[in-house]
Amino acid sequence: MQKLVDTFKQLYGEQQLRLIQSPLRICPLGAHVDHQDGIVTGMALDANVEMVFAPSDDGYIRVSSMDFPDEEYFHIDRIPEMLPGFWGNYIRGAVLSLQQDRKLRYGFQAVISGKLPIGGLSSSAAVTTAYLMALSEANQLDYTKKDLISYSHWVETEFIGLKNGILDQSANILSKDNHLLVMDCQTEEHQLVEKANSMPEFEVVVVYSGVTQALISTDYNNRVDECKVAGWIVKELAGLKRTALQDVKLRNISEEHYHRYRDQVPGKFRKRLDHFFTEQERVRQGIEAWEQGDIVQFGKLMFESGESSIHQYESGCPELITIYQVLKETEGVYGARFSGAGYRGCCIGLIDPAYKQQIKANIDAVYPNQHPAYKDVYKVHFCKTNNGARLIGEDDIGTVLK
Repeated sequence: MQKLVDTFKQLYGEQQLRLIQSPLRICPLGAHVDHQDGIVTGMALDANVEMVFAPSDDGYIRVSSMDFPDEEYFHIDRIPEMLPGFWGNYIRGAVLSLQQDRKLRYGFQAVISGKLPIGGLSSSAAVTTAYLMALSEANQLDYTKKDLISYSHWVETEFIGLKNGILDQSANILSKDNHLLVMDCQTEEHQLVEKANSMPEFEVVVVYSGVTQALISTDYNNRVDECKVAGWIVKELAGLKRTALQDVKLRNISEEHYHRYRDQVPGKFRKRLDHFFTEQERVRQGIEAWEQGDIVQFGKLMFESGESSIHQYESGCPELITIYQVLKETEGVYGARFSGAGYRGCCIGLIDPAYKQQIKANIDAVYPNQHPAYKDVYKVHFCKTNNGARLIGEDDIGTVLK
């Protein structure tokens, strides 16, 4: 944090600074169903994208990243087009999303950084939230948490072009420490389920594979389309009213129709159906286990979610599958699955903190030997849960620095 402040002063001089801490997130249950309006779960981590910023009255946006080269620099009235693979796309999209129905007059200067490897923890949602909060603060705009989720989702879907749901933004913004966020992606209603007092202490292991690849260049969007085709086939078999493919969501397919027509759905489309409907059942069971403090059962459901992601949803890569298998076979790991879309990035798990050294040792003994190309870049991190994104004023930054 102090490095962020010092870098800002070197680049932009002494100013009254604000700080935004926007957490990375995990989805323990509810994999690959948010884009089909499913019910999902999420938790924010105590690892954040952090940004110090100061409003500017000239309308210019100037952002420097501690993690990527170059400075993003433009006027809010002249926003550059999306540049595939460029880290500055998210601030461009954030400005455009707000400008749909709000007048922006002020820009800001900022330095931004993240603490954990990018890929699988939804750093993109965390970054976008930080930009939206900074723009709103600079322009004195009122907003709700629901507004932030909507604007952030617009950035990823309409500007970046990723066909995702609202899980990432919801977990980043709505999460509360020691609670399980349950989000209905169809109604956009959510609840925060408090951890039962009887539940043993746990931490989150995050194993970064070293494999980095933008989701837009993976099979992510293809899987979304396959889910839609699967739903369309069931609707046809059931004699339901035809709709455009882009309007089909598996959440709108009844369980009765799923069970009745499942065997008539061919190949990979049946697998996508199976994943969606079994994952929704795992979410329901997981909420009950969480309420009862049964972390063993909750973890078992996570492992089942991981298996379904591999075999029914057919995401994953050899590196992530290796990590998943090691975690599955390691004492002290309650449950594990890929994080995010599951094509690169991280595998996450809920663990007994007493076994942290053993868990890391097992990963270190297997992963670099099986995947030597990543032996110098993979990482093992341990995190705890945290609250959602927050703005910290100048008067309180000193407290955070301590």
